[in-house]
Amino acid sequence: MQPRNMSMSGVVDLAAVKAAQEAKTKAEQARAEAVRQGGGGAVSPADLVIDVDEAGFESDVLQRSAEVPVVIDFWAEWCEPCKQLSPVLERLAVEYNGRFLLAKIDVDANQMLMQQFGIQGIPAVFAVVAGQALPLFQGAAGEAQIRQTLDQLVQVAEERFGLTGLTVDPDAAPEGGGAVPEVEEPVGPYDALLEAAVQALDAGDLGGAIQAYRNVLTDDPGNPEAQLGLAQAELLHRVQGLDPQQVRANAAGNPKDVEAQITAADLDLVGGHVEDAFGRLIETVGRTAGDDRDAVRVRLLELFEVVGADDPRVVAARRALARALF
Repeated sequence: MQPRNMSMSGVVDLAAVKAAQEAKTKAEQARAEAVRQGGGGAVSPADLVIDVDEAGFESDVLQRSAEVPVVIDFWAEWCEPCKQLSPVLERLAVEYNGRFLLAKIDVDANQMLMQQFGIQGIPAVFAVVAGQALPLFQGAAGEAQIRQTLDQLVQVAEERFGLTGLTVDPDAAPEGGGAVPEVEEPVGPYDALLEAAVQALDAGDLGGAIQAYRNVLTDDPGNPEAQLGLAQAELLHRVQGLDPQQVRANAAGNPKDVEAQITAADLDLVGGHVEDAFGRLIETVGRTAGDDRDAVRVRLLELFEVVGADDPRVVAARRALARALF
């Protein structure tokens, strides 16, 4: 889905589409005006997470999006998945050190915003960049997927709109006088559970390995060894018992069949054809939309996790994915 230009005059107009260059020009003008008026100074880590309502949406989100990508977390007190997702987003906002601003919107108190964004369920996460809105994901998401999405957002914001984020001063006082949020350290260690997962893999018990890795991630969502192990075990579990010839024939004969392309990409990766797997899914992203596109994007992020974020093939594919998405 292409970013959509937003304006605020009582309501959010998500249907008014503008060219990216126009948005970039406006962002540059807004930043220049902020500097002229003495703005654009360093902020406290506590100021990277803000509560936003309908009255302050224009100033807190639309105007700020000319300086920094604004990630919007739509949540509610009664929403259990929100209680798991929101703390992760808040922690990452601090960890990313000003590369994005997190705006939290309580949907119960801001029904108009929920309606104007077309949200059908929560948690739902959007971004606004230089006045343009785009959906990121809806529902529960793993930290690895969230990080990949945020990395793409930050990259696009910098390359297309020149938004390099906010300057953060750890010693600066919060604007609202609140306390600086603390970044929780991983609970760990989980050596016994991780060893059990490895033993299950060696024994061919993919289900047991998957469960062992999930047990670690339940308490320590950012554990890199468990994230990698889970991604690998789930991939092996998905391809177990498949007929490679039939899978590839289905994919070749049905280029618009999303599930066929996703399954073929899994086999490509297991077979060591990393670029083929990535290329297949990026091409599928380019010719799909809505839920189909999101399903392909999520699987591609999972395959990135299997190969490793620092692998040059992942770095190149991430750039190609960003171009296909935005």
